[in-house]
Amino acid sequence: MELHDVWFVVIAVLWTGYFFLEGFDFGVGVLTKLLARDRSERRVLINTIGPVWDGNEVWLISAGAATFAAFPEWYATLFSGFYLPLLLILVCLIIRGVAFEYRAKRSEERWQTNWEHAIFWTSLLPAVAWGIAFGNIVRGVKIDADKEYVGNLLDLLNPYALLGGLVTLALFTFHGAVFTALKTVGDIRGRARRLATGLGLVSAVLALGFLIWTQLDKGDGSSLIAAAVAVVALVGAIGFNLAGREGWSFAMSGVTIVAAVAMLFLTLFPNVMPSSLDPRWNLTVANASSTPYTLEIMTWCAGIATPLVMLYQGWTYWVFRKRIGTQHIADASH
Repeated sequence: MELHDVWFVVIAVLWTGYFFLEGFDFGVGVLTKLLARDRSERRVLINTIGPVWDGNEVWLISAGAATFAAFPEWYATLFSGFYLPLLLILVCLIIRGVAFEYRAKRSEERWQTNWEHAIFWTSLLPAVAWGIAFGNIVRGVKIDADKEYVGNLLDLLNPYALLGGLVTLALFTFHGAVFTALKTVGDIRGRARRLATGLGLVSAVLALGFLIWTQLDKGDGSSLIAAAVAVVALVGAIGFNLAGREGWSFAMSGVTIVAAVAMLFLTLFPNVMPSSLDPRWNLTVANASSTPYTLEIMTWCAGIATPLVMLYQGWTYWVFRKRIGTQHIADASH
């Protein structure tokens, strides 16, 4: 295995970690409108991810930086071709972070309500947009012989990619509902479990259709195994949720996301961005990568920094592991 292959795996791991962590993060944001009945319950939901949401986004920054450094041609084509969708995601993430921090700065109801609306929409829109983006990456887009994207925005809104967007939205919201049941006490915990059951069934139907479509169009033996693991894990997550085993349910919903993302990257390799115009114009791990010397330096840096970041983030989750409920909210107006 050459270094550009190693860095393809590293980037796949970074995206997998991002979708696993930010997945329930987005899901909780969506649930502030679907599950919470009043401001006190919305504050409970926000507080479940309050200590970790910004750390979860580190995985996105790392994935983007690694792509830029290891595969500059991939980065250039991706960010030029997907400029508007990625700009939408970026704006949403900026507004979302501001909403978390500014919501409680003033006690006026209109002020807090507006920021709560912002949290909902800036959680929902990226959840859909990431599915559309990765659906297009796997399906292939209009890349010419100069490695430039020559399509338009409407080309990205094809049925396969739109189904991918619905899958990520449903799966992330299910993941968030299971996380909410794991992190809360009282009535909201029970309602989160009941809602998770319905969301899990919707996710299963959508995900099964998307995985079958992907397997028939692009898959091989290894991607079939990943797809099977994703389906089994999702069924297990629903079953554990029905049994009231929130910890196992969350673990299984996480395995579902990990296996589904693994399937997408397995169908891609050795391509990083296929061309729908001519297979000869595909961006691959070989023709899109940096020089071996650059990749070698990056490998040493990642080998030192990555374990430290993971240890710190794991410690954060351990410190804030306790369940919370409305009885812990002293003043629901903040």
